[in-house]
Amino acid sequence: MKKINLSTLYTKKHPKEGNKATKISAITAYDALFASIFDPIIDFILVGDSLNMSFNGKPDTLSAHMDLMLYHTKAVCQGAKRAFVVADMPYGSYNTTKQAVKNAMRFYQESLADAVKLEGGMQKAHIIKALVGEGVAVIGHVGLLPQSVRGVGGYKIVGKNAQSAQKVLEDALSVQEAGASLVVLEGVVASVATEISAKLDIPTIGIGSGAGCDGQILVFSDMLGLFSAFKPKFVRTYLEGASLIQEALKRYVADIQGGNFPSPEESY
Repeated sequence: MKKINLSTLYTKKHPKEGNKATKISAITAYDALFASIFDPIIDFILVGDSLNMSFNGKPDTLSAHMDLMLYHTKAVCQGAKRAFVVADMPYGSYNTTKQAVKNAMRFYQESLADAVKLEGGMQKAHIIKALVGEGVAVIGHVGLLPQSVRGVGGYKIVGKNAQSAQKVLEDALSVQEAGASLVVLEGVVASVATEISAKLDIPTIGIGSGAGCDGQILVFSDMLGLFSAFKPKFVRTYLEGASLIQEALKRYVADIQGGNFPSPEESY
């Protein structure tokens, strides 16, 4: 299968004459196994710092660090041969331009990631520009910023009033002008996200921002019903994964205790 690249994703929003625009599908993954399952179907795999919560059981994403993110990015790249793979730059890894370039280059040198993602709008535009200048593809992230959750006092929806809506629009435009190839819109009021998507040339990927974005992303453990600590409003569960796994485990335990596993055919 042909490898998905930036041109593929851009063309989904701006198709060749006579073709219809198609939405971009995106999901998170943290290891080679799940990446290989998602790879034939999904356009865009994000090695998200969300792994700190859904994979490591932490209360937020802030304690994820470069070595952790590199480890999981390398694993995902082993399993994903077709999908576009994006590495999340963790909190504290891009405070300065010099630091951001150094860490983004680590992703490129030590893994096969296609791009990096970082949070922030106007205040991070100069960093995006510097990364792009060094040949690094950048995905922006504006609106609700999980890495800023402690600083702003929680997870707050963006765009509820005119001032907030104008701010997130300006952030998205700044990210685009700085050279980002796509931008994630998280926790943005749907009507505002739709307006931003129409005004931007680059594709937008929504999470909790309505159907007007150019694509959608979900954390895979939410979408597959594997994470049950809490369920955000924007999550649609497509599989009761935890229940199905537990039922399988019960059958496995019963077979062991009943002497039905292993059978002679399953023994050497």
